[in-house]
Amino acid sequence: MIMKKSLSTEQRTQSGFTLIELMITVAIVGILAAVAYPAYTDSVRKGKRAEARTALMNLLQQQERYLTQMNTYETFAAGTPGALPFKAYSSSDSTQAKSSHLLGARICQAVGTVTPTKRDCIEVFAEPQAGVFSDPQVTSMAIDTQGRRTCTGTNTERCWK
Repeated sequence: MIMKKSLSTEQRTQSGFTLIELMITVAIVGILAAVAYPAYTDSVRKGKRAEARTALMNLLQQQERYLTQMNTYETFAAGTPGALPFKAYSSSDSTQAKSSHLLGARICQAVGTVTPTKRDCIEVFAEPQAGVFSDPQVTSMAIDTQGRRTCTGTNTERCWK
């Protein structure tokens, strides 16, 4: 009669993870992701706003150069492609489709009873491009040739920072 020896608990080796260890690891990864993702998206939005501010300053410089050559500023709707000598999007890439903001120019708002003309004052503005970039806190940024900065949205203090 052959008797099989059963392995004692001391001789058994454990391989792999227990279900509890796996659940703890998944919970830790979930908590880290819940903290990291909002911080990441906020950083991306800050970067896109900075890109828009830079594009607005460049557009304002182009408008000043245009004024010295043509004796007037030029107005155009946000994202008007190629008809004018101005870049109508914020991306440094060569395509408007990948840009986060569309740029435009309009006559400045009236101050008191004085209504400026196209030769007096121009306001350049940036609006987030729908479908490419969403910014629930800042819906529009603008700066005019007088140096006045404006912003619209739910958290306007983030515009020019």
